[in-house]
Amino acid sequence: MDNVRILELLASKICHDLISPVGAVSNGVEILEEMGADAGDDVISLISFSSEQANAKLRTLRLAYGLGGSDESIKPADVHALFNDFISGDKRLSQDWDPYADLGVVPKKGFAKMLILSLLLVSDGLPKGGVISIESDGENTTLVKGEGENAHFREGYLHALAHSIETNNLSPNLTHPYITGLIAQNYGFEITVDETENNFILLRLKSSDVC
Repeated sequence: MDNVRILELLASKICHDLISPVGAVSNGVEILEEMGADAGDDVISLISFSSEQANAKLRTLRLAYGLGGSDESIKPADVHALFNDFISGDKRLSQDWDPYADLGVVPKKGFAKMLILSLLLVSDGLPKGGVISIESDGENTTLVKGEGENAHFREGYLHALAHSIETNNLSPNLTHPYITGLIAQNYGFEITVDETENNFILLRLKSSDVC
C-alpha cells in the first residue's frame, strides 16, 4: 500500500507541475479559435511560451523520474541545458556552474538523474529565487548550493529526503524529496543536507562504489 500511495502522490505532483503551462496553451488556443486573426500577437506569444514551458517541464520530469534518466550517455552539460530551459520561465532563478568542470563524482549510471533531482531540490528551497551552483568537494562528492533570500526547506522536507517520515504523512509537496531519497539509494548515492544558514542551502551528493 505504501508503494501505491507514493505512485499516486508522484502522479499528483507531475500533473500539478504540468497543469499550468498546458492549461495556458489550451486557453490561448480557445481564444485564437474564437477571435481568429483579431486575437493578436499576445495570444500567439502566450501559446508559444507556454508550450515551451510545458516541453521543458516534461523533459525535466522524464529525466528526473523516468527510467531513461539513468542512461550514462547523458552528460552534465545536458543537465545544465535542460535545467536552463526548466527555469527560463522564472526570472528569479538562475544557475552558475560549469558542466565541463570536475564535479567530484566520476560520471556513472544515474549521475545525471541525481544532478537534476538535486537541482530541483535546491530550487524548492529558494522560495524567493536565487542562484544555484554545483562544484566538486573532493573525490566522489558533489556539492549543490543555493543562495537566495529566505532560503530554506519547508517543514517535513528533510525528513522526507531521509525517509524519517511515515508515508501516510507524505503530501505532494514532499513527494520529490522522498522519491529522490529512493532513487539515490538505488543508484548508490547518499544525498544529505550538509549545512543550512540564512539565505544559504547546501546539499552533499556522495557516490558509493555501487553502480
